[in-house]
Amino acid sequence: MPPSDRYVSETTFYVRYAETDAMGIVHHSVYIVYFEEARSHFSRSLGADYADFERSGYWLTVAEVHARYLAPARYAQQLTARCWIEDLKSRAIVFGYEIVDASSGTIHVTGQSHHVCITHDGKVARIPQEWADAMRRGLAPPANNL
Repeated sequence: MPPSDRYVSETTFYVRYAETDAMGIVHHSVYIVYFEEARSHFSRSLGADYADFERSGYWLTVAEVHARYLAPARYAQQLTARCWIEDLKSRAIVFGYEIVDASSGTIHVTGQSHHVCITHDGKVARIPQEWADAMRRGLAPPANNL
């Protein structure tokens, strides 16, 4: 369940046919792509486009990903991906996720991903101040984050 004490972004989309397996359900690996879309939407909604972050010379490399699969999703189903920050350090960030049915609210998958900031030459680095400030806004109560 998403936290109520900080900003949670939501983005809604339809499951594409190519994302399903032979059983007609969303393949388990696709949820990691949904996490990425949720994370990108989260940062854009706080005014910190990840593409700009990369252009400035940094990456947030994935150190860990966890997913708990609770209910299958199917082709043409409308899903909502929720994202929030679980932890923010000087060089790392942990995002939380929930993928739900857009109509019923049924939870399909929950998860988290742990990222470490690195330079384009692979050295661990502090998250740039401007981007860290934007992410800190995501830790504020919902009414105060934007």
